[in-house]
Amino acid sequence: MSDDETPEITATRPDSPIQTTGTDHVTVWGSNEEDTLAFYRDLLGMPLVLRQPNLDDPSQTHLFFDTGDGRILTVFVGDRPSAAGQRVSTGAVHHLCFSVAPATFEETTTALEEDGRGYNVFDRGIFLSLYTRDNNGLVIELTTDKYDVPDEKRGAVLATAQRLREEDGAEFAEDEHLRAALEEHGLDATPNDLPDAPSGVGGVPEAGDDTE
Repeated sequence: MSDDETPEITATRPDSPIQTTGTDHVTVWGSNEEDTLAFYRDLLGMPLVLRQPNLDDPSQTHLFFDTGDGRILTVFVGDRPSAAGQRVSTGAVHHLCFSVAPATFEETTTALEEDGRGYNVFDRGIFLSLYTRDNNGLVIELTTDKYDVPDEKRGAVLATAQRLREEDGAEFAEDEHLRAALEEHGLDATPNDLPDAPSGVGGVPEAGDDTE
């Protein structure tokens, strides 16, 4: 693909030699078990569903968390202190994103405040995003849908919103593009009751720098 070509945006699967069927799990390097459990299990509510040695390095422990829909986050932990810093380089994880129900969004911010964690909330046009950090400084995004989008229709709805955005000449997909996409697919476009938030476009502060 040349520099001036734009990749096609479509929910149709490409004619590729491998066809993935979904996300099985994501694995990150963690610090120690106690701090990792305190954040992912005790604060974010992810049950610990499996605990065993890291099969590639038995000196490490491998923790498996259910993120809420059967998709798994796993963490390698050992005898390491938690750290605030995060290395950023090509190939590194920028952030992890998990969804929360719109009805519990404000409860989520309250829980973070009570846990002494900073966060920032932004309106990303097609969803609302909250950014905080885990015990090792990894950026954690908690997103909630502005509209209820069925999982089996999500790819098609987003691809339609992209087309509408381009036709509108907008820089990014906005609320009206998602709403129109839902209507085009014959889906309910009633917005969820969520707080107003700035877009954060053009200079987002570091996650957790300030508490909203």
